[in-house]
Amino acid sequence: MIWKTKISLEEIRAKTENTLMEYLGIEFFSIGDDYLCARMLITNKVRQPMGILHGGASCALAESVGSMAASFCVKSDVVGLSLNTNHVRALKAGIIYAKAQPLHLGRSTQVWTIAITDETERLVATSLLTMAVLSL
Repeated sequence: MIWKTKISLEEIRAKTENTLMEYLGIEFFSIGDDYLCARMLITNKVRQPMGILHGGASCALAESVGSMAASFCVKSDVVGLSLNTNHVRALKAGIIYAKAQPLHLGRSTQVWTIAITDETERLVATSLLTMAVLSL
């Protein structure tokens, strides 16, 4: 198991109150031994003018789930350094799901991969997130 501090859906939900995650409707729903999952309903809040899911909303979902996961893997604070996202499928409606899994959990940096899929598990976007671990 990768978690270094107590992790629970209730604690995660409390941390998201009054944040961008709450505004966008990002909901954390599953914790595994080496992953964290969240989902987001595609609404007008996250669509671009053409009526499809905004790429920035996908990025916000990816960074949210990756950053939250990273924060439970250390006993100090973490901040994002870099996010690279490739968008592979356009969606107009439905729910998207993000699963964050670590590629590297170092003392000063972490690297996470985040797969974003639709309701039928088709890949919508894939992200690579690098986090800095801050000293206490």
